[in-house]
Amino acid sequence: MKPTSFVRRRSPIWRDLLIDLISRSPIARWAPVPLRLIVGYGFMEHGFAKLARGPDAFPAILQAIGVPAPHLMGWLTIVVETVGGLAVLLGALVPMASIPMAAVLLVATFTVHLPYGFSSIKLQAVTAAGAQFGPPGFETDLLYLACLAALVLGGSGPLAIDSLLVKHRETTRPSMQTEGA
Repeated sequence: MKPTSFVRRRSPIWRDLLIDLISRSPIARWAPVPLRLIVGYGFMEHGFAKLARGPDAFPAILQAIGVPAPHLMGWLTIVVETVGGLAVLLGALVPMASIPMAAVLLVATFTVHLPYGFSSIKLQAVTAAGAQFGPPGFETDLLYLACLAALVLGGSGPLAIDSLLVKHRETTRPSMQTEGA
């Protein structure tokens, strides 16, 4: 008796062939690099911007929105953004660095951006001085979270410290196994 399949195979069309060519291409392994550069730089930039306004400015904002221990949380956020951003930029310990970075994004989403809706761009007016925008929504936070998830699940890619650590672990592991035998 022939097994019944409810999934019909379709003939490949040009779009499928193009996607297969790209995804199997040697260049596909470089996909995490722009994610690392953008996410790492973006986090570092946000951390540096908080520092540039002075050490008490960001904790004052946190206090105004009711965050407990605003001074401690302010400095932890700055450290997570700068050090975590550098780690992602370099591709170093990305899965571990992503946890506090995701926490910062989720707190920002629920305490600041959620009331303003999804869109990160809110054009309010165009004046002689230029475009004026309203407060951003949570769209950018979701994009950062998606990029972090892609880096954690897919790896940091080439030119990453994580890949050097894996290579180092692979070269030391065989010698450790022969010693125990």
